[in-house]
Amino acid sequence: MWKRLSWPLMSLLLGACVTINIYFPAAAAEEAAREIVRDVLDSTGQQPQQNGAENSEGKNDQSRVEAAQPGLLLLGHLIEAMIPAAHAAADININTPAVSRLRASMQKRQQMLAPFYRAGAIGFDENALVAVRDLKAVILKDRNRVKKLVADENRDRNALYREIARANAHPEWEADIRKTFSRIWVEEAPKGYWYKKAGSWKKK
Repeated sequence: MWKRLSWPLMSLLLGACVTINIYFPAAAAEEAAREIVRDVLDSTGQQPQQNGAENSEGKNDQSRVEAAQPGLLLLGHLIEAMIPAAHAAADININTPAVSRLRASMQKRQQMLAPFYRAGAIGFDENALVAVRDLKAVILKDRNRVKKLVADENRDRNALYREIARANAHPEWEADIRKTFSRIWVEEAPKGYWYKKAGSWKKK
């Protein structure tokens, strides 16, 4: 029976691997974006540990499957050897010197931007950037400073999205990465921050 199933199963798994390698890994990108946004906004402190018990249980399940079906294990190793890039595509690498530098720059600037977010002078736009919402909420002497802070922040954000796509050898992912960050910035923002949705400003 195993011989009859092996080639159809291999074809199915190879097709699945190709699919993983082609499409944008949305879940991994969201996880990476949330880590960076939380780091920059510093709104949640330390992140929770990731499901240690579940991982342990998953390993036990995997061991039982491996013991029961050695043929499937052999097939899995064969596919890994043939298509190593398929597994790499399911991850998003954000551990590069350029990404670290941009994160540090944005986190430092956040301390200066935060009062203007809270005042409603600035907010998040739909392109995962910062936009001036109401310059009248800023005293006259600080208005040029706000404009410069926003310009500097957007320069770093644009570079961040571009660098993440480049670091993962998929520059075509930049638009999807930007779209992911656009949503995560709003989700992780403190209450009272403003954001744009469908062209209109809304207060969180």
